[in-house]
Amino acid sequence: MSTTLEQSPKAEKNTLIPIIIIAGLFFIFGFVTWINGALIPFMKTINELTDAQSYLVASASYISFVVMALPASYIINKVGYKQGMSLGLVIMAIGALIFIPAAEARTYWLFLVAIFIQGAGMTLLQTASNPYITIIGPIESAAKRISIMGIANKVAGSLGSVIFGAILLSGIGDIKEKLSVVDDAEKESLLNTMADSVVTPYIVMAVVLFLLGILIRKAPLPNVEAEEVEVNDSDEKAKTSIFQFPHLWLGVLALFLYVGVEVVAGDTIISYGISLNIPVEDAKFFTLFTLMAMVATYILGAILIPKYMSQSFALKASAILGIVLSVCIVYTTGFTSVLFVAALGIANALVWPAIWPLALDGLGKFTKTASALLIMAISGGAIIPPLYGALVDSKKETLLSAGVNEISALAEASSFGYWILLPCYLIILYYAFLGHKVGKKKA
Repeated sequence: MSTTLEQSPKAEKNTLIPIIIIAGLFFIFGFVTWINGALIPFMKTINELTDAQSYLVASASYISFVVMALPASYIINKVGYKQGMSLGLVIMAIGALIFIPAAEARTYWLFLVAIFIQGAGMTLLQTASNPYITIIGPIESAAKRISIMGIANKVAGSLGSVIFGAILLSGIGDIKEKLSVVDDAEKESLLNTMADSVVTPYIVMAVVLFLLGILIRKAPLPNVEAEEVEVNDSDEKAKTSIFQFPHLWLGVLALFLYVGVEVVAGDTIISYGISLNIPVEDAKFFTLFTLMAMVATYILGAILIPKYMSQSFALKASAILGIVLSVCIVYTTGFTSVLFVAALGIANALVWPAIWPLALDGLGKFTKTASALLIMAISGGAIIPPLYGALVDSKKETLLSAGVNEISALAEASSFGYWILLPCYLIILYYAFLGHKVGKKKA
């Protein structure tokens, strides 16, 4: 015997208001997550960082999913979904407040601490809200609800990238020009003034998150729980360890790489545009292009799957498209290349919902542990972007040594860095065709 999850009858009633509230939470962590695209070039300027160092902004946020995934699960088991969501919002607010002393001191590691704490709060919020939205309504319509959450998340990300891009990157091109000609004292003054621009928006963010953390405790969210039912599964009797499911571990790897390429597509595109000598006033909107591509594909997926297209086919098509677009990015130039980066949003949108069911198929009583492993795979967003940055730095140094001028070297190196995407999509493609079948008994 093994256990699976069945929808609680209590969760089938009066779900509209709870769904709207949870969509609001997905909106919040979408907003906070996707401002990294603006934070990366901002931090690179005020702290005078290399490309690899600047992408630690993404690492600090996503590594929290490794550190906090299991503790978050423990906390939610103790206090419940609603209290877990409230605590997650409060932790995010604390992280926002730490931006204030970080800006005053212009200390990069303190910024990273603030981002990590916000990431820890988001981990708790996601660990509570994802299963909640799954079991709040009929299980057969869970995919529809998750698609709505994804749309809320990415629309918020689009707004966040535009708003923070306008606040943090306004006039950054002029400031960079001044920094190259002023003396040290004036340089410090310019950088300090620029750093202070984060104070007001993060105070506002902290206040809003604190208030929402309090309000969510009073929100009309029913206390739903997934019920355990027994099912016959003779094959399960031979399984005694999570390590006996190779298709799960390959799924964790595929998801790790997927989150990495998704973050690269969203968080590098502004810096990439700037490196191609596109004005900051235009480049600050580029993350919006990626996210809108994802939203459009989410909507198409909700319409087409499963009536017209299977999840398996969607994963295969997504991986193939990712491979094609990665090559196109490297072999094109200027705004055309930027558009190919944005188009990765189309390739990425349906990968997450496709990998999860394939990875969890047949896990039975190991499903909860497997789910925690898949949440931890979100840490791919902490690893792949700095690798992109390291490739850019290495290629740039090589080109400069060969006598290429600084502007051309940065542009070529930034484009070259996108080769990091190719092996990621190839492994996702392997999982789509063969990896999800490894270790399973043939019917």
